[in-house]
Amino acid sequence: MLDLKFVRENPDLVKENMRKKFQDHKLHLVDEVICDDAALRRTQQQADELRSQRKNASKKIGMLMGQGKKEEAEAAKKETADLGDQIAELAKKEDELRESVTKAMMQIPNMIDPSVPIGKDDSENVELQRFGEPVVPDFEIPYHTEIMESLSGIDLDAARRVAGNGFYYLLGDVARLHSAILSYARDFMIDRGFTYVIPPYMIRSNVVTGVMSFAEMDGMMYKIEGEDLYLIGTSEHSMIGRFIDQILDEKELPYTLTSYSPCFRKEKGAHGIEERGVYRIHQFEKQEMIIICKPEESADWFVKLYMNTVDFFRSLEIPVRTLECCSGDLADLKSKSVDVEAWSPRQKKYFEVGSCSNLTDAQARRLKIRVKDEKGKKYYAHTLNNTCVAPPRMLIAFLENHLQEDGSVTIPEVLQPYMGGKKVLVPTKK
Repeated sequence: MLDLKFVRENPDLVKENMRKKFQDHKLHLVDEVICDDAALRRTQQQADELRSQRKNASKKIGMLMGQGKKEEAEAAKKETADLGDQIAELAKKEDELRESVTKAMMQIPNMIDPSVPIGKDDSENVELQRFGEPVVPDFEIPYHTEIMESLSGIDLDAARRVAGNGFYYLLGDVARLHSAILSYARDFMIDRGFTYVIPPYMIRSNVVTGVMSFAEMDGMMYKIEGEDLYLIGTSEHSMIGRFIDQILDEKELPYTLTSYSPCFRKEKGAHGIEERGVYRIHQFEKQEMIIICKPEESADWFVKLYMNTVDFFRSLEIPVRTLECCSGDLADLKSKSVDVEAWSPRQKKYFEVGSCSNLTDAQARRLKIRVKDEKGKKYYAHTLNNTCVAPPRMLIAFLENHLQEDGSVTIPEVLQPYMGGKKVLVPTKK
């Protein structure tokens, strides 16, 4: 959420930012915010003036009663009562206007970073850099679920019977590989100085609206019926929510946190042949990175975060590339975002395995996360988040890049301790 004062003083800049994000349908919100904000301030001023009049009238009643002027005192009481009715009406109007301003402000997107390329959607994202040599072997690579099935590692039919589409049973070595990757990711991030956290897997509605836009909420979140609770779509939600309504000591910044959680998503609109299997699912697990820092440090942390993901995948001998997300591919709260994509030898292209975002102070404003410096001055923190790894999607990249012609799957040296020393997974089915 933007600073209301900034919107009031820079309406043209805010509108131009919307145009760059191809959100012309929201342009009217800027004028509505400015109009309602002006009306709100006028209403507050009128209410303050009436409260002052009522205070003076109350003093007058006491004075008249002391002088024995009962009739005049009664008239003053009526005046006070009338002022009270007017103040109550203005208070109601204030609440309505404040709600209208807040609702519109929550829909106005964050200002994108000047370096963000302008484009309508993810097809116009810009490649930044490649890491590792993408290889296409001279043998055919099966679809990832076929590889898993050859290892007796997945049961999608049973999952459909139990929970429906978008769920899975992982079994045996594949399930162990899934857990091994998460354990390795945990230690990888701890070794880089991050504090490991296991957060709540459910959050209240005020946290949901603080961490994401209304559109994202509708397309992602599962609501717990009859309770003010939602299942998290990523641990970023509860991790940032931890600091709601807090004033942080500047000396303690930055907070460098890495969190594990299961994640639950509706995945509305997910379709297509490459979304079969475990690419787009309703339930998965993830190791996340979260940073809360001073505004002047967020740009540097942004690069460090996505490079952590690059380094993690390269340590597992998986080629990756980084993509700068264009303006039209940025969610409303994001100022800048870079996706990390892994190489798929089967598809002969890269696919997304992680996303790093700098939200500047947008989340902090919504959640009222402020920092107090050594002079006592308060300001809003900057928040950033990034995926370290999210299996089982990561398993697709892992299995395809480590598959051998005989159907076996090699285990990189860094992962072998987490796999009980296993160096290779051998197929049990042909």
